[in-house]
Amino acid sequence: MTDIAALMNLIKPEVDALGFDLVRVQFVSGTEEPTLQIMAERPETGQLGIDDCAALSRRISAKFDVLEEEGRDPIDHAYRLEISSPGIDRPLTRAKDFENWAGQEARINLTEAVAGKKQLRGLLLGISGDIIKIDDRETGSQETPLANVHSAKLILTDALIAATVPVSTVGADEIEEQTLEEQED
Repeated sequence: MTDIAALMNLIKPEVDALGFDLVRVQFVSGTEEPTLQIMAERPETGQLGIDDCAALSRRISAKFDVLEEEGRDPIDHAYRLEISSPGIDRPLTRAKDFENWAGQEARINLTEAVAGKKQLRGLLLGISGDIIKIDDRETGSQETPLANVHSAKLILTDALIAATVPVSTVGADEIEEQTLEEQED
């Protein structure tokens, strides 16, 4: 099995060199070969454009190619590389994510149960030190250490959409609507 922590140590300097923040590194199993999924973002927007994804993909591929040529291939099996933005219903992986997205709906899957539940869902209240606070829909206000979080992500809501600024609105005013009759012509 591939060591994700070791991969993160190889990937993070490449992400940092482009001025991005690393959000998550994980292997996702599929029906074919596994996918090495790397999520990164621009600190100022929380997003990553297609050109950013391409630049990061080239940089990581080049680094891994050099390591393979040196006999130090970090991944000893076939895989696909996927570079992406975290998206609007993003994973929450770092302490600052829980702080930055306070006030939004989130789902937090826990390693150890809190209030008899291994999943909390509700309004994210933030983080204090390493203690995450959430107003769970069923059990009310709950707290858990960040180390107890197995996975967490924002839930797509109208409030989240309203709070998320698009990368670029260039060209949005050029969209033309057509009626069904015009489309058939």
